[in-house]
Amino acid sequence: MSNSSALDPQRTVDELKALRTLTGDNNGAQRVAFTNKWMEARAFLKKKLLELPVEVITDPAGNLWATLKGESEKELLIGGHLDSVPNGGWLDGSLNVLAGLEVLRRLSAQYGADGGKPPVTVRLVDWADEEGARFGRSLYGSSAASGQLNVHEAAQLHDKDGVSLGDALMNVGVLLADAPKASEQLKNAAAYLELHIEQGPVLEGMDLPLGAVLGTFGVERHTITFHGQAAHSGSTPMNVRKDALLAAGKLSAEIYTIAERHGGVCTIGSVKTWPGIVTSVVEKCEITLDQRNLDADNLAAMWQGAQDAAQKFAEEGSCTVEFGHLWNIEPIPFDAELIEACDAAILEVTPTSHRLPSGPLHDAAEVARAGVPTAMLFVQSLYGISHNKIEDTKEEHIKLSVEALDRLTDKAIAWIQQH
Repeated sequence: MSNSSALDPQRTVDELKALRTLTGDNNGAQRVAFTNKWMEARAFLKKKLLELPVEVITDPAGNLWATLKGESEKELLIGGHLDSVPNGGWLDGSLNVLAGLEVLRRLSAQYGADGGKPPVTVRLVDWADEEGARFGRSLYGSSAASGQLNVHEAAQLHDKDGVSLGDALMNVGVLLADAPKASEQLKNAAAYLELHIEQGPVLEGMDLPLGAVLGTFGVERHTITFHGQAAHSGSTPMNVRKDALLAAGKLSAEIYTIAERHGGVCTIGSVKTWPGIVTSVVEKCEITLDQRNLDADNLAAMWQGAQDAAQKFAEEGSCTVEFGHLWNIEPIPFDAELIEACDAAILEVTPTSHRLPSGPLHDAAEVARAGVPTAMLFVQSLYGISHNKIEDTKEEHIKLSVEALDRLTDKAIAWIQQH
Protein backbone atom coordinates (compact mmCIF):
# COMPACT_ATOMS: atom_id res chain seq x y z
CA MET A 1 0.00 0.00 0.00
CA SER A 2 1.10 3.58 -0.54
CA ASN A 3 2.60 5.68 2.21
CA SER A 4 -0.15 8.27 1.99
CA SER A 5 1.43 10.44 4.69
CA ALA A 6 4.23 11.23 2.22
CA LEU A 7 1.76 12.47 -0.41
CA ASP A 8 0.91 16.17 -0.18
CA PRO A 9 -1.70 17.16 -2.79
CA GLN A 10 -1.77 20.71 -1.43
CA ARG A 11 1.86 21.02 -2.49
CA THR A 12 0.79 20.27 -6.07
CA VAL A 13 -1.79 23.07 -5.90
CA ASP A 14 0.84 25.45 -4.52
CA GLU A 15 3.34 24.50 -7.22
CA LEU A 16 0.74 24.96 -9.95
CA LYS A 17 0.08 28.45 -8.65
CA ALA A 18 3.82 29.19 -8.49
CA LEU A 19 4.22 28.02 -12.09
CA ARG A 20 1.28 30.19 -13.14
CA THR A 21 2.96 33.23 -11.57
CA LEU A 22 6.31 32.40 -13.17
CA THR A 23 5.12 31.70 -16.72
CA GLY A 24 1.79 33.51 -17.08
CA ASP A 25 0.43 37.03 -17.29
CA ASN A 26 -2.96 38.74 -17.16
CA ASN A 27 -3.92 37.00 -20.41
CA GLY A 28 -3.16 33.48 -19.16
CA ALA A 29 -0.38 30.89 -19.48
CA GLN A 30 2.41 31.68 -21.96
CA ARG A 31 4.37 28.41 -21.93
CA VAL A 32 4.38 27.98 -25.71
CA ALA A 33 6.81 25.23 -26.71
CA PHE A 34 10.49 26.08 -27.19
CA THR A 35 10.06 29.70 -26.04
CA ASN A 36 11.80 31.32 -23.07
CA LYS A 37 8.74 30.89 -20.85
CA TRP A 38 8.64 27.18 -21.69
CA MET A 39 12.31 26.92 -20.77
CA GLU A 40 11.58 28.66 -17.48
CA ALA A 41 8.86 26.08 -16.79
CA ARG A 42 11.33 23.28 -17.53
CA ALA A 43 13.89 24.86 -15.19
CA PHE A 44 11.18 25.07 -12.49
CA LEU A 45 10.51 21.34 -12.86
CA LYS A 46 14.20 20.38 -12.95
CA LYS A 47 14.83 22.26 -9.72
CA LYS A 48 12.11 20.23 -8.00
CA LEU A 49 13.49 16.98 -9.42
CA LEU A 50 16.96 17.72 -8.01
CA GLU A 51 15.48 17.07 -4.56
CA LEU A 52 14.66 13.46 -5.49
CA PRO A 53 16.81 10.37 -6.13
CA VAL A 54 15.99 10.37 -9.83
CA GLU A 55 18.03 10.48 -13.02
CA VAL A 56 17.00 13.36 -15.29
CA ILE A 57 17.68 13.34 -19.04
CA THR A 58 16.40 15.07 -22.16
CA ASP A 59 15.85 12.64 -25.05
CA PRO A 60 16.72 13.33 -28.72
CA ALA A 61 13.25 14.83 -29.36
CA GLY A 62 13.44 17.22 -26.41
CA ASN A 63 11.22 15.28 -23.99
CA LEU A 64 12.31 15.47 -20.34
CA TRP A 65 12.50 12.20 -18.36
CA ALA A 66 12.96 11.66 -14.61
CA THR A 67 13.67 8.03 -13.71
CA LEU A 68 13.24 6.44 -10.28
CA LYS A 69 15.03 3.10 -10.56
CA GLY A 70 13.09 0.04 -9.47
CA GLU A 71 13.81 -3.60 -8.73
CA SER A 72 12.63 -4.43 -12.25
CA GLU A 73 13.61 -2.86 -15.55
CA LYS A 74 9.94 -2.84 -16.50
CA GLU A 75 8.80 0.75 -16.47
CA LEU A 76 5.64 2.56 -15.42
CA LEU A 77 5.46 5.91 -17.20
CA ILE A 78 3.54 8.92 -15.87
CA GLY A 79 3.24 11.69 -18.44
CA GLY A 80 2.15 15.22 -19.13
CA HIS A 81 3.28 18.43 -20.80
CA LEU A 82 4.34 21.83 -19.50
CA ASP A 83 3.77 23.64 -22.79
CA SER A 84 0.58 25.65 -23.25
CA VAL A 85 -1.28 27.45 -25.98
CA PRO A 86 -0.84 31.26 -26.03
CA ASN A 87 -3.06 32.84 -23.37
CA GLY A 88 -3.85 29.34 -22.13
CA GLY A 89 -5.08 27.91 -18.85
CA TRP A 90 -3.05 27.27 -15.73
CA LEU A 91 -3.84 23.53 -15.52
CA ASP A 92 -3.79 22.16 -19.07
CA GLY A 93 -0.77 19.87 -19.16
CA SER A 94 1.01 21.22 -16.10
CA LEU A 95 -1.33 19.43 -13.68
CA ASN A 96 -0.29 16.12 -15.24
CA VAL A 97 3.41 16.81 -14.71
CA LEU A 98 3.26 18.29 -11.22
CA ALA A 99 0.86 15.61 -9.96
CA GLY A 100 3.29 13.01 -11.32
CA LEU A 101 6.09 14.81 -9.50
CA GLU A 102 4.18 14.44 -6.24
CA VAL A 103 3.71 10.72 -6.88
CA LEU A 104 7.47 10.41 -7.43
CA ARG A 105 8.02 12.13 -4.09
CA ARG A 106 5.73 9.65 -2.35
CA LEU A 107 7.44 6.65 -3.95
CA SER A 108 10.87 8.02 -3.08
CA ALA A 109 9.83 8.51 0.54
CA GLN A 110 8.21 5.08 0.77
CA TYR A 111 10.97 3.04 -0.78
CA GLY A 112 14.05 5.22 -0.46
CA ALA A 113 14.21 5.75 3.31
CA ASP A 114 16.13 2.50 3.84
CA GLY A 115 17.82 2.42 0.44
CA GLY A 116 15.08 0.34 -1.17
CA LYS A 117 13.53 0.62 -4.61
CA PRO A 118 9.97 0.41 -5.92
CA PRO A 119 9.08 -2.96 -7.49
CA VAL A 120 9.29 -1.50 -11.01
CA THR A 121 11.05 1.52 -12.46
CA VAL A 122 8.85 4.62 -12.47
CA ARG A 123 9.47 7.45 -14.94
CA LEU A 124 7.92 10.91 -15.19
CA VAL A 125 7.94 12.44 -18.68
CA ASP A 126 7.30 16.02 -19.72
CA TRP A 127 6.46 15.68 -23.42
CA ALA A 128 7.67 18.47 -25.70
CA ASP A 129 5.08 20.48 -27.64
CA GLU A 130 1.91 18.54 -26.98
CA GLU A 131 -0.22 21.50 -27.99
CA GLY A 132 1.15 22.19 -31.46
CA ALA A 133 0.16 25.82 -30.90
CA ARG A 134 3.30 27.27 -32.42
CA PHE A 135 3.89 25.03 -35.46
CA GLY A 136 0.43 23.49 -36.00
CA ARG A 137 1.60 19.92 -35.37
CA SER A 138 0.22 18.54 -32.09
CA LEU A 139 1.85 15.75 -30.06
CA TYR A 140 5.34 16.40 -31.46
CA GLY A 141 7.38 14.84 -28.65
CA SER A 142 5.18 11.83 -27.98
CA SER A 143 4.80 11.10 -31.70
CA ALA A 144 8.59 11.09 -32.02
CA ALA A 145 8.72 8.49 -29.25
CA SER A 146 5.87 6.44 -30.76
CA GLY A 147 7.46 6.36 -34.22
CA GLN A 148 4.67 8.43 -35.80
CA LEU A 149 6.68 11.60 -36.51
CA ASN A 150 7.52 12.25 -40.16
CA VAL A 151 10.74 14.27 -39.92
CA HIS A 152 10.53 15.46 -43.53
CA GLU A 153 7.03 16.86 -43.02
CA ALA A 154 7.99 18.35 -39.66
CA ALA A 155 10.94 20.14 -41.26
CA GLN A 156 8.50 22.12 -43.42
CA LEU A 157 6.68 23.60 -40.42
CA HIS A 158 7.13 27.28 -39.52
CA ASP A 159 5.60 29.50 -36.85
CA LYS A 160 3.85 32.82 -37.52
CA ASP A 161 7.21 34.62 -37.45
CA GLY A 162 8.72 32.31 -40.07
CA VAL A 163 10.89 30.36 -37.62
CA SER A 164 11.15 26.70 -38.60
CA LEU A 165 10.51 23.87 -36.16
CA GLY A 166 14.07 22.71 -36.79
CA ASP A 167 15.54 26.09 -35.85
CA ALA A 168 13.33 26.36 -32.75
CA LEU A 169 14.50 22.92 -31.64
CA MET A 170 18.12 23.77 -32.33
CA ASN A 171 17.70 26.80 -30.09
CA VAL A 172 16.95 24.46 -27.17
CA GLY A 173 19.69 21.99 -28.06
CA VAL A 174 17.68 19.46 -30.10
CA LEU A 175 18.36 18.28 -33.66
CA LEU A 176 15.11 17.52 -35.53
CA ALA A 177 16.75 14.75 -37.55
CA ASP A 178 17.53 12.91 -34.31
CA ALA A 179 13.97 13.14 -32.92
CA PRO A 180 12.93 9.58 -33.92
CA LYS A 181 15.67 8.23 -31.63
CA ALA A 182 13.32 9.13 -28.78
CA SER A 183 11.57 5.81 -29.47
CA GLU A 184 14.33 4.20 -27.40
CA GLN A 185 12.62 5.64 -24.32
CA LEU A 186 9.63 3.30 -24.72
CA LYS A 187 11.57 0.04 -25.04
CA ASN A 188 10.90 -1.02 -21.42
CA ALA A 189 7.53 0.72 -21.01
CA ALA A 190 4.98 -1.64 -19.47
CA ALA A 191 2.21 0.89 -18.78
CA TYR A 192 1.48 4.60 -19.16
CA LEU A 193 -0.68 6.83 -16.97
CA GLU A 194 -1.83 10.38 -17.58
CA LEU A 195 -3.94 12.73 -15.49
CA HIS A 196 -5.62 15.64 -17.28
CA ILE A 197 -8.34 18.19 -16.79
CA GLU A 198 -11.40 17.12 -18.76
CA GLN A 199 -11.54 20.32 -20.87
CA GLY A 200 -15.25 19.69 -21.36
CA PRO A 201 -18.54 19.91 -19.41
CA VAL A 202 -19.46 16.25 -18.80
CA LEU A 203 -18.14 15.75 -15.26
CA GLU A 204 -19.30 19.18 -14.12
CA GLY A 205 -22.76 18.46 -15.53
CA MET A 206 -22.87 15.22 -13.51
CA ASP A 207 -21.42 16.94 -10.41
CA LEU A 208 -18.56 14.43 -10.31
CA PRO A 209 -14.92 15.32 -9.62
CA LEU A 210 -13.21 12.46 -11.47
CA GLY A 211 -13.66 10.11 -14.40
CA ALA A 212 -11.86 7.23 -16.13
CA VAL A 213 -11.11 7.79 -19.81
CA LEU A 214 -12.13 5.10 -22.30
CA GLY A 215 -9.85 6.33 -25.08
CA THR A 216 -9.41 9.17 -27.52
CA PHE A 217 -11.78 9.88 -30.38
CA GLY A 218 -10.88 9.04 -33.91
CA VAL A 219 -10.97 12.11 -36.13
CA GLU A 220 -11.97 12.71 -39.76
CA ARG A 221 -11.35 16.20 -41.18
CA HIS A 222 -12.44 17.17 -44.68
CA THR A 223 -13.31 20.08 -46.89
CA ILE A 224 -16.67 20.08 -48.61
CA THR A 225 -17.03 22.49 -51.54
CA PHE A 226 -20.38 23.30 -53.12
CA HIS A 227 -20.45 24.80 -56.64
CA GLY A 228 -23.44 26.84 -57.79
CA GLN A 229 -23.75 29.87 -60.02
CA ALA A 230 -23.09 33.54 -59.35
CA ALA A 231 -26.10 35.73 -60.13
CA HIS A 232 -27.32 39.24 -59.38
CA SER A 233 -28.86 39.48 -55.93
CA GLY A 234 -31.58 41.82 -57.10
CA SER A 235 -32.70 40.42 -60.42
CA THR A 236 -32.52 36.65 -59.75
CA PRO A 237 -35.75 35.08 -58.40
CA MET A 238 -35.34 32.91 -55.33
CA ASN A 239 -36.73 29.77 -57.00
CA VAL A 240 -34.16 29.66 -59.81
CA ARG A 241 -31.01 30.38 -57.85
CA LYS A 242 -28.12 27.92 -57.69
CA ASP A 243 -26.97 29.06 -54.25
CA ALA A 244 -23.93 27.15 -52.98
CA LEU A 245 -24.33 28.63 -49.50
CA LEU A 246 -27.90 27.34 -49.23
CA ALA A 247 -26.66 23.77 -49.70
CA ALA A 248 -23.91 24.29 -47.15
CA GLY A 249 -26.39 25.79 -44.71
CA LYS A 250 -28.63 22.75 -44.93
CA LEU A 251 -25.64 20.52 -44.20
CA SER A 252 -24.74 22.70 -41.22
CA ALA A 253 -27.99 21.68 -39.55
CA GLU A 254 -27.85 18.04 -40.72
CA ILE A 255 -24.49 17.31 -39.06
CA TYR A 256 -26.19 17.58 -35.65
CA THR A 257 -28.56 14.79 -36.64
CA ILE A 258 -25.64 12.73 -37.97
CA ALA A 259 -23.70 13.21 -34.73
CA GLU A 260 -26.68 12.22 -32.58
CA ARG A 261 -27.41 9.16 -34.74
CA HIS A 262 -23.91 7.74 -34.33
CA GLY A 263 -22.94 8.95 -30.86
CA GLY A 264 -20.18 11.31 -31.97
CA VAL A 265 -19.54 14.99 -32.56
CA CYS A 266 -19.44 17.00 -35.80
CA THR A 267 -18.28 20.57 -36.32
CA ILE A 268 -18.27 22.89 -39.31
CA GLY A 269 -15.47 25.18 -38.28
CA SER A 270 -15.01 27.50 -41.24
CA VAL A 271 -17.05 28.79 -44.18
CA LYS A 272 -15.63 30.58 -47.24
CA THR A 273 -17.74 31.98 -50.05
CA TRP A 274 -17.04 33.23 -53.56
CA PRO A 275 -17.37 35.84 -55.02
CA GLY A 276 -17.95 37.00 -51.47
CA ILE A 277 -19.77 40.24 -52.25
CA VAL A 278 -23.10 41.48 -50.99
CA THR A 279 -24.67 41.79 -54.45
CA SER A 280 -24.10 38.22 -55.68
CA VAL A 281 -25.62 34.81 -55.09
CA VAL A 282 -22.84 32.52 -53.78
CA GLU A 283 -21.20 30.64 -56.63
CA LYS A 284 -18.81 28.59 -54.50
CA CYS A 285 -18.87 27.69 -50.80
CA GLU A 286 -16.13 25.73 -49.04
CA ILE A 287 -16.63 24.43 -45.51
CA THR A 288 -14.43 22.40 -43.20
CA LEU A 289 -15.93 19.44 -41.37
CA ASP A 290 -14.43 17.87 -38.22
CA GLN A 291 -16.00 14.57 -37.09
CA ARG A 292 -15.01 12.55 -34.01
CA ASN A 293 -16.09 9.22 -32.57
CA LEU A 294 -14.65 6.58 -30.26
CA ASP A 295 -15.88 3.77 -32.54
CA ALA A 296 -14.20 3.34 -35.93
CA ASP A 297 -17.33 2.01 -37.66
CA ASN A 298 -19.46 4.84 -36.34
CA LEU A 299 -16.83 7.36 -37.41
CA ALA A 300 -16.86 5.94 -40.94
CA ALA A 301 -20.67 6.02 -40.94
CA MET A 302 -20.64 9.66 -39.86
CA TRP A 303 -18.38 10.65 -42.75
CA GLN A 304 -20.46 8.64 -45.21
CA GLY A 305 -23.61 10.28 -43.83
CA ALA A 306 -22.12 13.72 -44.33
CA GLN A 307 -21.19 12.91 -47.93
CA ASP A 308 -24.65 11.54 -48.68
CA ALA A 309 -26.33 14.58 -47.15
CA ALA A 310 -24.04 17.00 -48.99
CA GLN A 311 -24.79 15.30 -52.29
CA LYS A 312 -28.53 15.43 -51.59
CA PHE A 313 -28.54 19.13 -50.68
CA ALA A 314 -26.37 19.98 -53.68
CA GLU A 315 -28.79 18.26 -56.05
CA GLU A 316 -31.79 19.94 -54.40
CA GLY A 317 -30.21 23.31 -55.14
CA SER A 318 -29.02 22.45 -58.68
CA CYS A 319 -25.41 22.57 -57.42
CA THR A 320 -22.51 20.14 -57.44
CA VAL A 321 -20.22 19.13 -54.57
CA GLU A 322 -16.67 17.87 -54.15
CA PHE A 323 -14.80 16.51 -51.13
CA GLY A 324 -11.22 17.03 -49.99
CA HIS A 325 -9.26 15.21 -47.28
CA LEU A 326 -7.51 17.23 -44.56
CA TRP A 327 -6.43 14.77 -41.83
CA ASN A 328 -7.56 11.71 -39.92
CA ILE A 329 -6.54 9.51 -37.02
CA GLU A 330 -8.11 6.27 -35.87
CA PRO A 331 -9.92 5.92 -32.52
CA ILE A 332 -7.49 4.84 -29.81
CA PRO A 333 -9.07 2.80 -26.98
CA PHE A 334 -7.16 2.52 -23.73
CA ASP A 335 -6.31 -0.71 -21.92
CA ALA A 336 -9.41 -2.38 -20.48
CA GLU A 337 -7.71 -3.67 -17.32
CA LEU A 338 -6.06 -0.33 -16.61
CA ILE A 339 -9.41 1.43 -17.10
CA GLU A 340 -10.79 -0.88 -14.41
CA ALA A 341 -7.83 0.04 -12.18
CA CYS A 342 -8.49 3.72 -12.85
CA ASP A 343 -12.13 3.32 -11.85
CA ALA A 344 -11.09 1.52 -8.67
CA ALA A 345 -8.57 4.24 -7.80
CA ILE A 346 -11.23 6.92 -8.22
CA LEU A 347 -13.65 5.01 -5.99
CA GLU A 348 -11.03 4.93 -3.23
CA VAL A 349 -11.07 8.74 -2.99
CA THR A 350 -14.64 9.67 -4.01
CA PRO A 351 -17.99 7.81 -3.99
CA THR A 352 -18.70 7.78 -7.74
CA SER A 353 -16.73 7.33 -10.94
CA HIS A 354 -17.78 7.81 -14.55
CA ARG A 355 -16.28 6.50 -17.77
CA LEU A 356 -16.08 8.89 -20.73
CA PRO A 357 -14.18 9.29 -23.98
CA SER A 358 -11.74 12.09 -24.66
CA GLY A 359 -12.64 14.40 -27.53
CA PRO A 360 -9.26 16.19 -27.52
CA LEU A 361 -6.15 14.22 -28.40
CA HIS A 362 -3.46 13.70 -25.77
CA ASP A 363 0.06 12.32 -25.56
CA ALA A 364 -1.56 9.22 -24.09
CA ALA A 365 -2.96 8.48 -27.55
CA GLU A 366 0.51 8.37 -29.12
CA VAL A 367 1.87 6.15 -26.35
CA ALA A 368 -1.07 3.79 -26.79
CA ARG A 369 -0.45 3.74 -30.56
CA ALA A 370 3.06 2.52 -29.79
CA GLY A 371 1.55 -0.52 -28.07
CA VAL A 372 2.00 0.56 -24.45
CA PRO A 373 -1.01 -0.26 -22.22
CA THR A 374 -2.45 3.12 -21.30
CA ALA A 375 -4.94 4.71 -18.91
CA MET A 376 -6.10 8.30 -18.42
CA LEU A 377 -7.78 9.97 -15.49
CA PHE A 378 -9.92 13.10 -15.95
CA VAL A 379 -10.64 15.74 -13.32
CA GLN A 380 -13.61 18.08 -13.64
CA SER A 381 -13.20 21.36 -15.53
CA LEU A 382 -15.26 24.33 -14.37
CA TYR A 383 -17.44 25.82 -17.13
CA GLY A 384 -16.17 23.05 -19.45
CA ILE A 385 -13.60 25.57 -20.70
CA SER A 386 -9.92 25.07 -21.58
CA HIS A 387 -7.33 26.83 -23.76
CA ASN A 388 -8.53 30.02 -22.08
CA LYS A 389 -7.33 32.07 -19.12
CA ILE A 390 -10.60 31.33 -17.28
CA GLU A 391 -9.81 27.57 -17.33
CA ASP A 392 -10.20 26.33 -13.75
CA THR A 393 -10.82 23.36 -11.47
CA LYS A 394 -11.83 23.41 -7.80
CA GLU A 395 -8.80 23.04 -5.56
CA GLU A 396 -10.41 20.19 -3.67
CA HIS A 397 -10.87 18.37 -6.97
CA ILE A 398 -7.25 18.97 -7.94
CA LYS A 399 -6.18 17.41 -4.65
CA LEU A 400 -8.52 14.46 -5.18
CA SER A 401 -7.01 13.93 -8.64
CA VAL A 402 -3.49 13.78 -7.18
CA GLU A 403 -4.68 11.20 -4.64
CA ALA A 404 -6.41 9.15 -7.35
CA LEU A 405 -3.31 9.24 -9.58
CA ASP A 406 -1.25 8.05 -6.61
CA ARG A 407 -3.64 5.14 -5.97
CA LEU A 408 -3.68 4.30 -9.67
CA THR A 409 0.13 4.28 -9.69
CA ASP A 410 0.20 1.54 -7.05
CA LYS A 411 -2.44 -0.45 -8.92
CA ALA A 412 -0.50 -0.10 -12.16
CA ILE A 413 2.72 -1.24 -10.47
CA ALA A 414 0.91 -4.34 -9.18
CA TRP A 415 -0.58 -4.91 -12.65
CA ILE A 416 2.86 -4.75 -14.27
CA GLN A 417 4.22 -7.27 -11.75
CA GLN A 418 1.45 -9.70 -12.69
CA HIS A 419 2.07 -9.44 -16.44
